[in-house]
Amino acid sequence: MGDIIDPLGVKFKNPLPLLHQHFHDRPVGTVKFKKPTKDGIEFEAEIAKIEEDGPLKDRCDTAWGELKYGLVRATSVGFRPIEYSFMDNGGIRFSEVEVYELSTVTIPAQPDAVIFDTIKSLDAAARKAAGVPDPEIPQPDEPAPQSKKARVVKLDEPAEGSVAPFVVREIKRT
Repeated sequence: MGDIIDPLGVKFKNPLPLLHQHFHDRPVGTVKFKKPTKDGIEFEAEIAKIEEDGPLKDRCDTAWGELKYGLVRATSVGFRPIEYSFMDNGGIRFSEVEVYELSTVTIPAQPDAVIFDTIKSLDAAARKAAGVPDPEIPQPDEPAPQSKKARVVKLDEPAEGSVAPFVVREIKRT
C-alpha cells in the first residue's frame, strides 16, 4: 500500500488479541510479540482450542482450518499511529505506532507477511508426535487443463483495447 511501519517504533503490551480478518469482536487467540529489531518483530500466536460445541468453537476451528489448509496465509496488525510523516510516493512512514492486535488475513497490506510454511510444519510435527499419519491428498481423475499462452495485466497501466476483460461467470465449491 506504500506505507512503512518502522519496527523499532512499535509499542505494544503483551499478550495481544489474535483476530481473524480484523474482526475486533470475535477473537480467536492470543499473540506475544518479541523484541522489535530493525528487520521486524517475531511473534508467537496461539489459537484457542475450545472443547464445548458452539459459535466460539466453530470460530476458532474455522480460523485454524483456514490457516492449516493455506486458505489464509498472512498477517496484519491493527495499530494507532503516534508519529508519522507523508512520503513523496504518496505513502505514509509510521515512525511510532501502538499495535493493539494481530490478525490472520487473506490479503495483507504487506505482501511478505506470510505465515503458511510455519503453520504447515507445526501441524506436521503435532501429527507426528501424536502418531497420526499425514492426511491423504486426493488426486484428480484428469490433469488440469493447460494453457499455452499467458496474459500479463499490470494493474498500474491501462489495458489496451485488444485485451478482453476478465469475467468470472461461475464459482463452484469442490
